[in-house]
Amino acid sequence: MRMLVTGVAGQVARALAERGPEHGIAVSTIGRPVLNLADPDSVMDALRPIETDIIVNAAAYTAVDGAETDPKTAYAVNEIGAGAVAAAARHKSVPIIHLSTDYVFNGQSDEPYREDDPVSPLGIYGRSKLAGEYAVADAQPDHAILRTAWVFSPFGKNFVRTMLRLAEERDEVAVVADQHGSPTGAYDIVDGIIAVARNLLAWPDDPRLRGVFHMTGTGHTTWAEFARFIFKVSAESDGPSARVRSITTAEYPTPAVRPANSCLDCSKLAANHAVVLPRWEIAVFQCVQRLLRERLEETV
Repeated sequence: MRMLVTGVAGQVARALAERGPEHGIAVSTIGRPVLNLADPDSVMDALRPIETDIIVNAAAYTAVDGAETDPKTAYAVNEIGAGAVAAAARHKSVPIIHLSTDYVFNGQSDEPYREDDPVSPLGIYGRSKLAGEYAVADAQPDHAILRTAWVFSPFGKNFVRTMLRLAEERDEVAVVADQHGSPTGAYDIVDGIIAVARNLLAWPDDPRLRGVFHMTGTGHTTWAEFARFIFKVSAESDGPSARVRSITTAEYPTPAVRPANSCLDCSKLAANHAVVLPRWEIAVFQCVQRLLRERLEETV
């Protein structure tokens, strides 16, 4: 399989580039300056010459707080740019897998969100990603839109790396304890994407394999408990650790409002694609161990 991935520096794009060959997949990543989703008119020209069997749109504007003051760029990338990538996929007669987010929901439900639950984003980031879902679906019917949440990996800007860095600087870290969700490792996302891609290519006329799906790590927790587990794993390998002081969302105000409940029901993905991601704790353990190992190697 040949897989074309938008984005080069993002967590999922980097994980796909690393993990894809292990699955016998030829992964080509493309990003700025060759491909700039903020300039949708350039997308077709950038993607047209690259031969591929499927496109994965992993590129996005992900600065949740920054989107509140820069909605023009957020919508250009997450809506118009995503739609342009999907249009290129249709032009090339290949399916597209598009990554989306739990932020399309307002987080006020007491239950994990299903794909057919009403969407109601709280901020610009969520609204732009939801608009992108519609743009992708309109431009290329042969699509799978995968909503995920709380993504982390050994690289890029994410919660695991931030917590380990803070633990090296202080003895105590204040972390929000009234937001719930499912931490999701980028490599688990990659394994899920590859499985979905194979299904789309194997059964090109099966409507059950197309549409919107939720894909997160199994299990759920709070940011505070997430941090405690990170520090536990790190401490057990003589890595940095800190005490976690639980605080409320109100005690940690941000420009963009976060959903209180980011838990997603992933049963549709399991039923239609036979994909179930591992427990989030497994991915956290692997991620922390790799970061500690790489830090040790840098000091040798």
